[in-house]
Amino acid sequence: MPGSAAPSAAQTLKHAITTGFVMLDRVAEFIEEAILGCTVLFLAGMLMVHVIGRQLLGTGVTGQVELTQMSLIIMTFSGLGYGVRKARHICMSAFYDQLRGLARKAALVSISLLTGALMFYFCIHAWDYVEAIQSRGRTSSALQIPLWIPYLVAPIGFALAGIQYWLTAIRNLISSDIYRSFNEKERYEEVDIDQI
Repeated sequence: MPGSAAPSAAQTLKHAITTGFVMLDRVAEFIEEAILGCTVLFLAGMLMVHVIGRQLLGTGVTGQVELTQMSLIIMTFSGLGYGVRKARHICMSAFYDQLRGLARKAALVSISLLTGALMFYFCIHAWDYVEAIQSRGRTSSALQIPLWIPYLVAPIGFALAGIQYWLTAIRNLISSDIYRSFNEKERYEEVDIDQI
């Protein structure tokens, strides 16, 4: 059609790469939300059954303490990536907040790449820990659940957090705006001194 420019190869490649990263982000989000949602529902249901059983039958759920501890471990580690995705992680930003423009973006990209690498490093060590627990055959005391099963979420959670940090870096490299996570733009409002 005359007057309409065909997309360049660079634009097509950028669109394909961005689409791939969006798909990776959505898959990671599905995994995180599924693990968190199922664990919260399981924990809430188990605690309700435990309380009702103790009140009506005089006995609660066997191994309730172990199941609660395992659920909290699962929620903690699977929530790592989710916290990064929603840009609700802890930020030490005294230096970062003083920066503007390209320096701020460069700092955010560097922080995201390094923190992502650290998450993958933790993932490797968590995997080694899970393998050690499995090889020793350790189980929980009351229910005899192999401990490697609930602890397996630690390397998964670190990997998902690393993916989210690297997706944040990539988003900032391919976008003109500054993003605190793959989907969350940075929204610092300037404080008017006269309002204080």
